[in-house]
Amino acid sequence: MTDLRIRAARAEDVDAVLGFWKTAAEGASISDDRDGVERLIARDAGALILAERAGELVGTVIAGFDGWRCHLYRLAVHPDRRRQGIGTALLAAAEERFVRLGGRRADAMVLTRNETAHHAWHAAGYAPEERWRRWVKPLTES
Repeated sequence: MTDLRIRAARAEDVDAVLGFWKTAAEGASISDDRDGVERLIARDAGALILAERAGELVGTVIAGFDGWRCHLYRLAVHPDRRRQGIGTALLAAAEERFVRLGGRRADAMVLTRNETAHHAWHAAGYAPEERWRRWVKPLTES
């Protein structure tokens, strides 16, 4: 896997990331648009982590840290590139980032219906936290 390049996303990556998520990520979010991703990159330049192989985008993860908690979102690997260690490399980069920033525990947003993701997260050492449930309220119409 030495040809895998892990790096932070830049503003010029936004269109490629949005297109990639349409193929590789499950479950669209209200923030999955140009404005949302541009705002993420501008606010926290290291949060959106990309995996590339031979110049092709093959994986993403968002590793957000608010100074208190470490949150993982949008772990996605291209369907044709799964089970090649890309997700593992992305999570390692995210966890290293969290440790550098002083984070002590990471949590991940994982769709209940996405059984494939459950297996991947479990293999990476994550487990569901049954005592909590995510509550949401959209702040904008879209």
